[in-house]
Amino acid sequence: MEEVVELYRELSGHPVLSTASLGPDVTTQYGGKYCSLSTEWLQRDLARAENIRFCRQYLIFHDGASIICSGPTGTCSEIKGELLSQESPSRALKAVLRKVSSKEKKEKQFLEVWDQNRKVKSIDLTALDKHGSVYDDDEFGCLAWSHSETHLLYVAEKKRPKAESFFQRKELRVSDEDMEQPKKEDEPLKGEQFVYHEDWGEMLSTHSVPVLCVLDIEGSSISVLEGIPDHLSPGQAFWCPDDTGVVFVGWWHEPFRLGLRHCTNRRSALFYVDLTGGSCELLSEDTKAVRSPRLSPDHCRIIYLENDAMGPHQQCSRLRMYDWYTEETSTVLEVVPRQVWGAFPGIYSMLPGLCWAADSRRIVLDTVQRSQQDVFVVDTVTGTTTSLTADAPQGCWSVLTIDQNILVASFSTPSCPPTLKVAMLPEAGQEAQVRWVCLQDASPVPNISWGIRTLQPPPEQENPQYAGLDFDAILLRPSEGPAAQKPPLVVMPHGGPHSVFTAGWMLYPAALCRLGFAVLLVNYRGSLGFGQDSVASLPGNVGTQDVRDVQLCVERVLQEEPLDASRVALVGGSHGGFLACHLLGQFPDTYHVCVVRNPVVNIASMVGTTDIPDWCLTETGLPYAPDALPDPAQWTEMLHKSPMRYVNQVRAPVLLLLGEDDRRVPPKQGLEYYRALKARGVPTRLLWYPGNSHALAGIEAEADGFMNIALWLSKHLWC
Repeated sequence: MEEVVELYRELSGHPVLSTASLGPDVTTQYGGKYCSLSTEWLQRDLARAENIRFCRQYLIFHDGASIICSGPTGTCSEIKGELLSQESPSRALKAVLRKVSSKEKKEKQFLEVWDQNRKVKSIDLTALDKHGSVYDDDEFGCLAWSHSETHLLYVAEKKRPKAESFFQRKELRVSDEDMEQPKKEDEPLKGEQFVYHEDWGEMLSTHSVPVLCVLDIEGSSISVLEGIPDHLSPGQAFWCPDDTGVVFVGWWHEPFRLGLRHCTNRRSALFYVDLTGGSCELLSEDTKAVRSPRLSPDHCRIIYLENDAMGPHQQCSRLRMYDWYTEETSTVLEVVPRQVWGAFPGIYSMLPGLCWAADSRRIVLDTVQRSQQDVFVVDTVTGTTTSLTADAPQGCWSVLTIDQNILVASFSTPSCPPTLKVAMLPEAGQEAQVRWVCLQDASPVPNISWGIRTLQPPPEQENPQYAGLDFDAILLRPSEGPAAQKPPLVVMPHGGPHSVFTAGWMLYPAALCRLGFAVLLVNYRGSLGFGQDSVASLPGNVGTQDVRDVQLCVERVLQEEPLDASRVALVGGSHGGFLACHLLGQFPDTYHVCVVRNPVVNIASMVGTTDIPDWCLTETGLPYAPDALPDPAQWTEMLHKSPMRYVNQVRAPVLLLLGEDDRRVPPKQGLEYYRALKARGVPTRLLWYPGNSHALAGIEAEADGFMNIALWLSKHLWC
């Protein structure tokens, strides 16, 4: 056990890149140029049981066309209490949203402004009481400077009126006239204490009614913007070119809110609110779902991503562009039906916060391409795309920022933690000649080999509507020692189901491989990065198409690789847990032990408790409408596609890990499976993690989960 503890302690200590920002160019007395690069990293601190953030600084010397030399400056320093930060357009100022615990141990929020020498402003937002907590999430949150650098824009929870009991007595005190005190303006509302307030679901339970707020830096005053329609929830906001208004994404929240996290299909549009007249104008179609609006450096164009509303939660996106002065919208890149090597694979993620090249014509983005992630440059006028990582090592590339054509990215593989890369974006038409320079390297983890294999379903398992689709799997295996001869196999299908495993650094698979297990990460049909046809092929076929893909992959790997077919395990979370439970019941002779994290086991019982009821019907192949109730045939179909249908065939021991605060797949799903297994005499163990939601991402839960998974697998596979 101690060896497992030390291994996890070692591998969990590898930091991952979070953000990067570039400083202005400085010209030396000899005519050379350099700029500073500030990076933020995340690292697990097991002793403190928290994720810590720290900063690393670098200098980059360049000649405008290539990186001449670069390197770190000084040592790392921890960042404490920062929720959001943003440099001003001139880079002379920096805004920071910070949380601070008061002497009474209550959390307060401050908005700070720093110049190059000191803190020049510190506004106690909590004391001002103009609004609730400021949002610092990726869905709504923003911290945007006006172009004049006189105002800051952010999103916060709307101030909620105070409420009290019907029976609350007023305090006895002398009259206002005697005390010469004005009467309180905000009288508490009686009987409103227990009114239910909708929220935006998983990981956004404190987000109910967002409002746009503006800080006047000089006057230290805050105003809540008016003019936004009541049926919209605003977020992802920024200032329009002349600072006379604000552009934002507005999500419809009628008739009720659905979970927003990892759901790019929620009806939303791009809006402009005029600060002088208070009018709100629609800038995009109002029947779609949009995200990631980004204003060009010349302030002429807004690029953004667009999806169809409803349907699968994650899809291939269109790249759209709105011209601020002609008010015309064009499509830069369409949805890609099928991935083809050598062609652009489609967009499946958010755009980087800074993505525009200096010419205000090209943008840089990263996107999934089957089982890897690559960086592309897109000409927004012609729609041409060029890979910037085609000749680079295979793995997972992520764009952190681009500024004045200096491109900063993170790169990792299943056997190598994240490294920091920089490059100069070449002139238009010469992008393929890009040259990446490593700024911060990481040593590969020893004894892990990996590869990507492609599989084609047999004719009888083809989807007749989407024939010819294939899929991938990433196989990690020990590369040396006794375990490398014929190791046991851990099969891990991903969740979603419309997500993907990329060939990047992942703690659990790497640690399991170091313990002597081969790990198979399956990107079944329906995964992202293979084109929209692959995504569309799965709804209506969950429990069959995805299950058969995983089983085909397992059987093929066991035939072609030196693996121990008598020691095969399943590990999966969410929809991956759904597949693990299906495989356990449908193919009981193949699998010998199973671990599931917050699994979907009964779609029919989940539909009324999850924050994404539309998922239950869409993935079952049924139409979803907010006002529609499933009929008996639809309830039957949901149950028919669920793993509970096969629970009588399960024989292998099962370990369940459940998050008490999971809004996506409520823990009652796992409890339902636990009781069914216990009633049938199947060896079962359940771990319950308070304060953890769907991802079980708390440091204690993540570490304890891994230890229990490793011991459970060892107990039932090595004995």
